[in-house]
Amino acid sequence: MKNIHEQTSNNLRQMRKQLISDFIEKQDAYHTRDPETSSPDSQTLNWEQESNFLEQNTRLLDNYFLEGFEKSEVGLRMGFNKKPYAIIALGGYGREEQCVHSDVDILFLFEKAVPDEAETLIQEILYPLWDSGLDVGHATRSVKECVKIAGQNIEVLTSLLDARFICGMSSLYSNMMEDLRKKVISRRSDEFVKLLVERNQQRHLHFGDCAYLLEPNLKEGRGGLRDYHTILWIARIKAGIKQPRDLEYYGCFSHEEFRRLTDSLFFIWYVRNRLHRIVGRKYDQLHFGHQEELAQAIDFRKDNGQQPVEIFLGKLHEKMEFIKHQHTMFLYDLGLITRQKRGRKSLKETEISGLEVKKGMLNFASSKDIPDSPELMIKIFEESARLKLPLSAEARRLVEDFLHLADKKFRNSASVVRSFEQILIEPAPNFNVLNEMLNTGFLVKFIPEFKCIVNRIQYDEYHVYPVDKHSLHTVRTIKKFGTPDDPTKDGFCGDLYKELPDKRLLLWAGLLHDIGKGEPGGGHSLKGGKIVADILAEKGYKPEEIETVSFLVREHLLLMKTATRRDVHDEETAMFCARRIKDADHLKMLCLLTVADAISTGAKAWNDWMSSLLTSLFLSILNVLEKGEFATTEAVGVVEKKKKEVLDTVSKPPEGLQTFFNVMSPRYLLYTPTPDILEHIGLYRKIGSAGFVWKITKSPDLDMRTVTICAKDAPGLFSKISGVFTLNSIDILNAQIYTWKNNIALDIFEVKPPPDQLFEDEKWERAAENLRSALSGGLVLSEALAEKIAGYGLIRPCISERPHRITVDNKSSSFFTIIEVFTYDFPGLLFRITDALFNCGLDVRVAKIATKIDQVVDVFYVRDFNGEKVDSKQESTIRAAIEKVLPTLNFPILV
Repeated sequence: MKNIHEQTSNNLRQMRKQLISDFIEKQDAYHTRDPETSSPDSQTLNWEQESNFLEQNTRLLDNYFLEGFEKSEVGLRMGFNKKPYAIIALGGYGREEQCVHSDVDILFLFEKAVPDEAETLIQEILYPLWDSGLDVGHATRSVKECVKIAGQNIEVLTSLLDARFICGMSSLYSNMMEDLRKKVISRRSDEFVKLLVERNQQRHLHFGDCAYLLEPNLKEGRGGLRDYHTILWIARIKAGIKQPRDLEYYGCFSHEEFRRLTDSLFFIWYVRNRLHRIVGRKYDQLHFGHQEELAQAIDFRKDNGQQPVEIFLGKLHEKMEFIKHQHTMFLYDLGLITRQKRGRKSLKETEISGLEVKKGMLNFASSKDIPDSPELMIKIFEESARLKLPLSAEARRLVEDFLHLADKKFRNSASVVRSFEQILIEPAPNFNVLNEMLNTGFLVKFIPEFKCIVNRIQYDEYHVYPVDKHSLHTVRTIKKFGTPDDPTKDGFCGDLYKELPDKRLLLWAGLLHDIGKGEPGGGHSLKGGKIVADILAEKGYKPEEIETVSFLVREHLLLMKTATRRDVHDEETAMFCARRIKDADHLKMLCLLTVADAISTGAKAWNDWMSSLLTSLFLSILNVLEKGEFATTEAVGVVEKKKKEVLDTVSKPPEGLQTFFNVMSPRYLLYTPTPDILEHIGLYRKIGSAGFVWKITKSPDLDMRTVTICAKDAPGLFSKISGVFTLNSIDILNAQIYTWKNNIALDIFEVKPPPDQLFEDEKWERAAENLRSALSGGLVLSEALAEKIAGYGLIRPCISERPHRITVDNKSSSFFTIIEVFTYDFPGLLFRITDALFNCGLDVRVAKIATKIDQVVDVFYVRDFNGEKVDSKQESTIRAAIEKVLPTLNFPILV
């Protein structure tokens, strides 16, 4: 018996191996076909070709069970006539969706009580499957038990809804399904459907929206295969459908919707099969480490400035977005998603002739009205925004069917443009109207240039959404400013938004700020500005309005780049921005667009620290625009006033206080608040013979610490401090370095708190001891950091291949050379760079550290040891020194 099991396992293993090999070969041939010579129909994934592997893999297992049933010695001894049984496929195997490493779920179904011989029978049939490496789940029950448990457990019910007879006594399967429908489903159908919808919502919360995630779960996430399964289960409970094709026959989907649904499903199944092959087991999470390999395996090729992996992910997002949308509308049509409730007053009715409200959704009164009045297509979206009601599935189908009517004359007519403006301005309900316009294809017909950014992916860990979804999200974020849903919470953006004389222009800019990303090559802001000008000119906007929106698109990165890469306390920074922006209203709109853009990029693209920097920069620029550029006499007046405030604050000024002003730099006195000056003087008085003293201040509102260090100045001081912080897992966000004329350095660091805040005090004490040791020469930081880094585990390589970039700018500042380093983050990076700068004879006076998840931009304001800007002859030497300490492009990210 053992030899027979082994032989059966080996045969099954070889057949599956050959089947998978044939599948890969055929799919490679399909996906590498020449798109130029292929017929239009062949550009879409073909049902027969893509389903071939799933069907053959299922049939291979079916044949195994048929053969096992026929040759079963245990079944023969047990007596089939006396103790009949059937083998039933469940779950994905029952649905004939058997992917490479999917579970094989089996039910051994008996007529009445399960006989004692059942365990031996199962071992005989299933052992070869287990030995071949398949993950087999099984249950052994009577018909009565199945029906009873299905009424108690939704998991069992859904598995039986997918049940498929394989072999044995077929009447047992028929009786079970009949009893299941009569005794369970028909009596409690609404209860089960409600439970399925609730479980779906919980699953979506846990796994997220696949159409927006960087690493989607192909099965469980929103837009994944489980959404399709939920449609099937509900349709089987409510309508008793037998096959997926019945979704079309029973009117759940139109012919075109069902075609696109199957196309989407088989693309996802194909990706899932490939993923199983790469990982070597059942695996549904599409992690970064597998995305490029999959794109290469499927043979996506670089096109229109996009990498193969970006095109692959764009295609995947498109398919998952369609499944998500069909799932949502399926539930809406059945009344399974909460709509507007009826109160004492009747529901709002549309006032537009040709439209009507039915069951809480907007519909066309008659499809015959649309050819005569094409404007109904945008009016229905305008009413959707006004009434906060979704379009019905039939209305969406009609919009799609009549898209050809939205020609150039239609989309540029004044009345259509006004309707679109109303949609832009209306507060965004939970059911996003712009998203509906995108899903039906209407938005692309209204703005053809938008097509180039639909499902366009930027392959990095910073941009969470495809460009089109990010653009819609930006508009929605802008409209939330000043509402209870304001994501900034502080009221600052809400106040600015209320002050705007014309919100339309800002919302247009929010919608189109990344339109330039559809063009190959860099510089999307400048390209976008030109595209936007053409779009708005076509739609009849005034030249000054066009210039405002074009300006916002061109400059939408200015404030964030400046805030995170330049010294916001430097008056030259504010003057530089003010000269480019020129107008206070433009500044307010640009600030709002900047905030909305960052918030809509992803959770990690916006934080309290960025908000604080941006607010400080905004106020500085606004001051320049309203009062004119700073004058030297004004700066002198500020310094003298501050000196007086310091003296007046102290009731009995200590002896020698006036002399401190003589050693402080004018820059320090100009930008340091009076209370901080007094605090710094107190720190200086404590330094004594110690190398340094410091004070750690917790921010009441921000998850940040301010570390003020008063130390005896020495070459490489900043580098050593940054090395100590890295050694203790403390991330630096920003640094201001002031040097007094008495050889005292006052360094102010804004940092993230240590990882384990429960033991934060102990961590700071250890960091202080490390710094004392490093300053005295007892701790060699390069060796300590190398040892720390060696203990990290390798997680994965950087997903982007952008090269390092080092710029040396001698023009932007009158007093400093500004060095920018664009590279990839890893522990010890800041220490390496600042140590290289020290070895080049440079002193860091201001440091800005901006991290974009996988990439960092470190900016340093430096002077040489003589207090001068960098000589142009030194620039190449500085670049080479920094380049030498940066990681190679395939350097792994360590955490």
